Amino acid sequence: MGLAMMQMTIRAELENYLKKNGITINQFSEVSGVNSGTISNIINGNRPVAMQQLDRITEGMGLAEGSFYELYVEECFYQSALNWRRLGPLIFRCAELDKLDSIKQVVGVLMDNLSYAPALFETAEALFKQEKYTAAAILYESVAESEKYQHSERLALCQYRLFKIALCEDQEINLKAAVQFESFVNRLDEVDQLDALKDLANTYTSLRRMDKVEELAKEMGHKATILYKYRCEKDRKKEFFKEPTRPLFLYISYSNVLCTVAYGTRGEYDQALYYASLYADMSWVQENTDEAKQIISQFEGWSTANRYLYLLMKGNFDVLQEYIAHIEQQDEEVLPALYKIFQAANRYCWNVDDIILRFESNIELFKRQHGGTSTYNPQVTDDRYARFIIELSYYYLSKKEYDIGIDYLLYILEISSIINNEACLIRCVGLFEQYRSKSSFEAIQRYQNLISEVQRRNDEKNGFVIDSV
Repeated sequence: MGLAMMQMTIRAELENYLKKNGITINQFSEVSGVNSGTISNIINGNRPVAMQQLDRITEGMGLAEGSFYELYVEECFYQSALNWRRLGPLIFRCAELDKLDSIKQVVGVLMDNLSYAPALFETAEALFKQEKYTAAAILYESVAESEKYQHSERLALCQYRLFKIALCEDQEINLKAAVQFESFVNRLDEVDQLDALKDLANTYTSLRRMDKVEELAKEMGHKATILYKYRCEKDRKKEFFKEPTRPLFLYISYSNVLCTVAYGTRGEYDQALYYASLYADMSWVQENTDEAKQIISQFEGWSTANRYLYLLMKGNFDVLQEYIAHIEQQDEEVLPALYKIFQAANRYCWNVDDIILRFESNIELFKRQHGGTSTYNPQVTDDRYARFIIELSYYYLSKKEYDIGIDYLLYILEISSIINNEACLIRCVGLFEQYRSKSSFEAIQRYQNLISEVQRRNDEKNGFVIDSV
């Protein structure tokens, strides 16, 4: 009875439309592009509606896309046997039209039969590649839930994709996503583990969890080194069935870059200089492709820059101009370089006004596009930008240029609240309170408004409700 009711509902809509508008089946066939015999069979209840036919019928009736999807979902499930050839295309169309409730409805019923898990996973992978992330997440979550007691690679891949999808501006969410995913890394294919470790390390870098960055980086480097040696044995090349997303040698050297960052952030500059030296000479790399040459050049450039950087951080002012000359023509290196330059300037009380003038246009660009497009992980870029502006603000405050310093400070306080960067929020509040007596009335009002907004967001996030009087 259910099937007949659903079919009759869709049938009735079409049949009533034809009668109301005085349109014959042949005429509607020309308008919709659906064969007249097919339309006749649908109206007579002799065949179910296929996905493409439903879209054409909907368009022919002048209705919005997806108007009949809820009924269509019900119709599919009332049939004696589920038909993936109908449900698969339906999921893709629902994703295109952002009909997430319909996807949840389909998936909820399908996962009563675990044999559909592989098909749903492959569909999720296709949606992920199409950047339909919210729709893909629904499928990944369902498949992961169905396999939560198994130690399968598919479960680990679901968790990896969900981790990637979850990453956003909010650092608290990113921390939760990283912690949740980390235990699944070793269940992935050994090649996929490299990207997973790299992504996790990048996320922890933005979260300033440098012990975790060092741990993950060294694990990635160790695994990549084993795979690279294995790959380089000619008689085993054909056995290496899965290719990593980037050349294997990249993961080895990038692990050293991450260790450089970890030690440098902790102020262990000699160790940072040691790790920077490990990718100064890339002659051990066997690849000779254009891509390999480009990557090698990039790592060697990073090594030179980091050598200058950590000598600077040790208080060697003499390398500043060499450092600037090295990074000046590399747009993506300017922001991290300026952050460290102002950090050193504030630590050693250096006057670097000439640097501000030299990079004035860059600083203004960073202010307009603080996330931007970058090969760096976006969470790392946002965190680095916030810290750079704090150092720049402190530089002006230390020089008693209070108006400029306070303006930068309040600006980045707002940004830090958006990305939920707790460490930067605390630093901003501490600096403002330190220089409150030098702030204008307008600045104090702006500060109080920002703090109220931060408190409101925190209350909302934690479920606190304050009744109005």
